[in-house]
Amino acid sequence: MAKTIAERADVVPLLGEVFREYGFDGASLAVIGERTGLGKGSLYHFFPGGKEEMAAAVLQEIEAWFEAEVYRPLREAPDPRAAIDGMIGAVDDYFRSGQRICLVGAFALDNVRDRFATAVKGYFAEWRAALASALERAGSAPDIARVLSEETVIAIQGALVLSRALDDTTVFSRSLETTRKRLAEATNPAAP
Repeated sequence: MAKTIAERADVVPLLGEVFREYGFDGASLAVIGERTGLGKGSLYHFFPGGKEEMAAAVLQEIEAWFEAEVYRPLREAPDPRAAIDGMIGAVDDYFRSGQRICLVGAFALDNVRDRFATAVKGYFAEWRAALASALERAGSAPDIARVLSEETVIAIQGALVLSRALDDTTVFSRSLETTRKRLAEATNPAAP
């Protein structure tokens, strides 16, 4: 049974998947309408700014999800080590174990990067900062925490690209497990 789209929030996840599959330029209004089940009139009712407003709404939804599930726990959880481990699990779930591309990363590499520069930059900067905060609270020196947080985001994003390029999700799984171990080693107190 098809899902009824009663409000704007109902269509945003569908738009995200359209943009993931077709990219911004390839996601024509005809394709968007076909995939969402909405005509142009309904799409413009929900998104008077057209496709650009649709993409902005998707990026806002991604940002809200990462804020709630990744960034805030990394910044605020009482146990930063558990929050770091939780980040790995959340990322694995969100990217469906390497089967789902990072739309923000795709936009960063696409010709639409400048249109959405604030959202793209904010996503990566906030992830690095939140993880560095957790690493510092877990005992890492600030300079080590900054480097490790950046390398972690690079490892995750790179694994997504390589998994997609090779059509092999085990690349993503292996990279996440290696990253999990590296972060655990970096945050475990030194043995006596």
